Amino acid sequence: MEIELQPAGRLRDESGTNLIAPATVINYGLSEDWEAVFEGQGQTLLSPPGPTSLTAAGAFLKHVLVPGSLQDKTGPSVATEFGVLLPDSRQFGRRCKPGRNRLAALGLGHDSPPAETALTRDHHGDLFLGAIVEGPSTWTVRPVAEIFYENEFGKEQTFSGLIGLIYRVRDNLSFDVAIRHALTGGHPANEFARA
Repeated sequence: MEIELQPAGRLRDESGTNLIAPATVINYGLSEDWEAVFEGQGQTLLSPPGPTSLTAAGAFLKHVLVPGSLQDKTGPSVATEFGVLLPDSRQFGRRCKPGRNRLAALGLGHDSPPAETALTRDHHGDLFLGAIVEGPSTWTVRPVAEIFYENEFGKEQTFSGLIGLIYRVRDNLSFDVAIRHALTGGHPANEFARA
């Protein structure tokens, strides 16, 4: 089992300032090549004040197609993930991410796909392209950078960049801090997160 927990983060965009607390991803190994993934985050509008809601919630199955460096073997790891987006409100959606992979052997990837297609909660097609570069995993403190482009067809485009640090306390415990700047539909969004 692997748990990713962001106790608190701050997101500022055209809607105002939001508190993201907590944001959680739980990966549970079902068998050697299969994982169940559950994710979601609490989001509270701080300025102007608003209610707390559950956002970015989903349940997925992940299957390793080609074992690689993430499974302590050589070469890139290739996996696929599919599942459902859980409702933020009364809407319900599905997403399919064929070929979701992590190219850790090349230093790219932080369990984030370089390419993804999806059907959003609003039933729009969605395309995601991105890359993550991390310092060597043997370093106690290593830099990380991420860029991505996302196009939700018929709705908006997002360009995003992130810089941060990952501090490895021991093999099974790490902390990270990051700052993200994005343009979504031409509107700026800034996020500060610790996990």
